[in-house]
Amino acid sequence: MPMKGSGTATEYREIDRREEGVGWIAFPNETMQRASHAFAVDGEVWVCDPIDVDGLDELLGEFGEVAGVVILLDRHKRDAAEVANRHDVSVHVPEWMDGVVEDIDAPTERIHVELGETGVGVHKLVDNRFWQEAALYIEERDELIVPESVGTADYFRTGSERLGVHPMLRLKPPKRLKRFSPDRVLVGHGAGVHEGAAEALSSAVSGARARTPGLYVKNLKNLVLG
Repeated sequence: MPMKGSGTATEYREIDRREEGVGWIAFPNETMQRASHAFAVDGEVWVCDPIDVDGLDELLGEFGEVAGVVILLDRHKRDAAEVANRHDVSVHVPEWMDGVVEDIDAPTERIHVELGETGVGVHKLVDNRFWQEAALYIEERDELIVPESVGTADYFRTGSERLGVHPMLRLKPPKRLKRFSPDRVLVGHGAGVHEGAAEALSSAVSGARARTPGLYVKNLKNLVLG
């Protein structure tokens, strides 16, 4: 199983389908399990950290017309420009996020504390020279979208964790995640958590440091043994 798929994605695995949105993993067999998300507000669709794939426009069209593309992690430029240009919309980037806009070959807009006029909150999670990350919180649905700090892909989790803090953030997990108690958590690596999400998020953050050795040993074994 490759760590990360490459080339043009021709098939995807659908995840996190609900009445107002859907997610997809463009390379279903990769270890990283990179996930993208789309959600609708008032009939308009917002696309988060997308990896393009054959059939994507038809999938998005089930929920409405695309209003914009959002980048939530500085490293998640992915196919944001391609998707935005195809739908004649802008790529939206948090105002405090550096080194992203310059690399996007599409119209861009800076976002502040709200995504357009959707009522969806934009929350800073991590902001340092190595890592800049924001989360989206859809308050009316109690839905949290976190692109990297937590995930459900195997290398994020150890023991009985349903949701785990990123291996590189284990010793200092983002405290800002503690303010949320969502009904649903959607992540950038793996399928989301739709039941007991608040408990899973709280456990992931509060137990991250204590469970770090176990996760590192597990990931090392997987690396060595393939």
